[in-house]
Parts: sequence; structure tokens; C-alpha cells
Amino acid sequence: MKSKVDSALYTSEIDGAGIAARLDRLPSSHVVWKIVIFVSLGGIFEFYDLFLTGYVAPDMIKAGLFSQASIGPFATLQQISVSGAGTFLFCTFAGFWTGLLVFGRLADMFGRRAVFTWSLLWNVAGTFMTALQPTGETLNIWRFVAAIGFGVQLVTIDTYIAEIVPPEMRGRAFALNQFITFSIVPVVALLAWVLSPLRLLGLEGWRWVMLIGSVGAIAVWPLRAAIPESPRWLAVKGRVVEADTIVLVLERAVEAQTGRTLSPPKRATPEALGRGHLWELVSPRYVERTIMLCIVNLAQVIGFYGFAAWVPTLLVARGINLTHSLQYSFFIAMADPLGPLLAASFADRLERKFQVILGLLCMALFMALFSTATSPARLIALGVLFTLSANIMSYAFHSYQVELYPTRIRARAVSFVYSWSRLAAAFAGLAIGYFLHAGGVPAVAVFVAGAMLAAMVMIGVFGPYTGGRPLEQINH
Repeated sequence: MKSKVDSALYTSEIDGAGIAARLDRLPSSHVVWKIVIFVSLGGIFEFYDLFLTGYVAPDMIKAGLFSQASIGPFATLQQISVSGAGTFLFCTFAGFWTGLLVFGRLADMFGRRAVFTWSLLWNVAGTFMTALQPTGETLNIWRFVAAIGFGVQLVTIDTYIAEIVPPEMRGRAFALNQFITFSIVPVVALLAWVLSPLRLLGLEGWRWVMLIGSVGAIAVWPLRAAIPESPRWLAVKGRVVEADTIVLVLERAVEAQTGRTLSPPKRATPEALGRGHLWELVSPRYVERTIMLCIVNLAQVIGFYGFAAWVPTLLVARGINLTHSLQYSFFIAMADPLGPLLAASFADRLERKFQVILGLLCMALFMALFSTATSPARLIALGVLFTLSANIMSYAFHSYQVELYPTRIRARAVSFVYSWSRLAAAFAGLAIGYFLHAGGVPAVAVFVAGAMLAAMVMIGVFGPYTGGRPLEQINH
């Protein structure tokens, strides 16, 4: 006896276009949301490692790990104004950039599921080793190694979600993903605040903050093993039978959960098969998108990570002592997951590019107000508002950039444009440090506002519309 979806299957071809059409007509259901949640749970420890820098750096400095003698050859980075704890931040984003540029293509070659699974293990091992290093030199080396896995992981997760979630719920799926992953940021801030004064089993508190992240990531391994490969990727690789099997399982599960027969799929726009080539990024079809995304990535990270990584230091510059700075940083970090949660209410109603522009505009405004505030309550409130705006922008932009390239090159294309944000982040800290020294927090605010304005203009003028459209139609 045939399943309800079996009869629908016979009316559509088993090829890439048919697979895409069947995925895109799936309704909102626990089946689809469960996959998004499982993938996102794997990403929380990437964010844990990424955001811990600003919270553990003060204690690593007090431990003498960033003296010139301790960092060894990394002291030569002083020639480009990278010194002390800045070398740790520099190595973090340099590793991130290397991972994106060198290994970003692996998800297009070997599949989404395989790459985000093995990059998780890479990250766990690298972070574990980083936490045990006795000198700033070896600490920086292992931080660079661990960070290589960060970038590959995050881009692969974004690519996977875009390919498996129907267009009508793609915005909410990315909002949920970012809500889950950003939920770990206040945990990092809290652990740093609580553990920083302690020494347990002979290890300083900051080392425990790192170790907790690496051990915790192992807990999500069984969940990720249950995630199917991207049917879109399989279909583009010519493995349509495997893709059909996965989609058929999803269709049956959705029908069982909803108790309704799925509607017949509408024929999707065909997509070219094969491996694809990186040069397509500068082909007439995609060159404008590529340039636009590279510039937006360069600009937005100045505000996003510039504030997140420097918030304890910025608070100190506004007259808050270090102990209270970490405490207030925790209160500000509590807002990290709330931005995407708030965005879920309009994620699929408002055009994606306008959400990015709105987030950038609010970031510039609240940073300007933060730079003139002096009272702790006002600083915390403005820090929270900036964080909410930054994370609404982040969720929307992560969704937006993966929508702008075809399946055959999606991971490597997004890795390339996203790598510019990691490269910028490595040097943005230097720029913020310079402006902070030269003109205080107001000078930092002017720098951030200028970058946000540049990003707004680029995406407003050159960014295509994507809201509610199938991936194949956006990239036809």
C-alpha cells in the first residue's frame, strides 16, 4: 500500500528541481524545527569559544601570559600595533579567516553533514589544548588551530539551514538558530565572572572557562549524528536517489505529525549540476553580489565584534572598575539571545535586506549614545540595546548571504565573502584600540558609525531581494 506522499512523488520528476520543490512545500512542523534545533545545538559551542575572548583576556593578562617574553615570536606583531592580549584576538580571527578561505570549500565537496560534524571535533580538540598551554606563545598557536574549525562550522550550519528549510519559514529558522547559539554568550560571561577569581585543581579560573566549552561540545555529538545530509546538495551532486530517500522520510514524518496530506509540489527552477567553480563568484551573474557582501562583511564586523570583544574595556574607559566591568558585561550579554528571539516575530514578514539595514542603523545610534553615558544604569541599558540591534542584524545577514549563491558553490562562496569579516575583525581590534587611546569611547563611536553607514549603503543599493523566494529562483 502506497503512502500519501508516494502518489505525489510519481507526479514529479526525481531530480534536483523536483527535490527542491518537495522541500519548499513542506509546512512548518516539529519535524523541520527539530532538525534546525539539532544543528543549532552544535553551533552553541562555536559561539562559546568565539565570545570568551573578551571575558578571559583580563585574567590571562594578570597571569603574565602576554608579556613579551611569554608570547615569544608573536612579539614581532607589535610592528603592526598588535601586542599583549591583542595577539590572542589576532590569532583567533586569523585562524577563523584561514579556516574559511582554505577549508570553506570542503562542505561543497564532501557534504554539509560530514563537514560540520568533523569541524566540531576539530574545535573541541583545539580548545582543550589551548586551555592547557603554559605560555602566551603556545596559547596563541593553539588558539589559531582551534579557530580554523570555528569558521568552517558556522558557514556550514548556515548553508545547511538555508537548503533544508522552506522559504516561508527560512527567516524564523535563522532567528531560532541564532537564539540558540547566542544563548551561550551570557553563560560565558557568567562563568568568567564567577570563575575568574578562583583556582581549582591547580588551574586558574579562565582555563576552566575554556575547558567547560570544549567538554560541553562533546555532549551534542549524538544529536548531530541524527541529522540527515542536505538533499539539495545530494541532488546537485547527482545523488538523486539518496536525496529522494531523505525527502521521502521527511514527507512521511510531516504527514504523520500534522495529520494532513501534503500538497503537490510546484515545479522548481532547475539548478546546474556538478561541482561548480570559485571563479563563478566574479562571473557577471554574481560579481555584484560578491563585491557587496565582501564590503558589508568588512564593515559590519567593526561594530559587531568591536563592541562584543571590547565591552569590558569600553566600560572601564567610561569609569567602571574591572570587577564591575565584568559584572556589567554579563548583564549586557544577557541580551544576546533576545535579539534573534525578537526578530522571529517579523523574520518572514519584512524583507531580509531591510532587517540588516535597520539593525546597522540602530547599532550606530546606540553606540553614539553609549559613548556619552556615564551612569552604570545608562551604560548597561545602551549596551543591551546595542547588543539587541547587533544580533538582529547578525541573524538577518547570516540568512541573507547564504541565499545569494547556488547550491553547487554556496559553502565556498559564503566562506569567501565571510572571510573578509574575519580578516577585518583581526585588525578592527587594533583600530578600536587606537581610537580608544586617541579620543576615548566617542572616537570609537564615530569609527563604528562610519562603518555601519558604509554597510547600509552597500546593501541598500546593491543587495537583491530574497524574502520568501526559493533559493533556485534567487540564483537562476
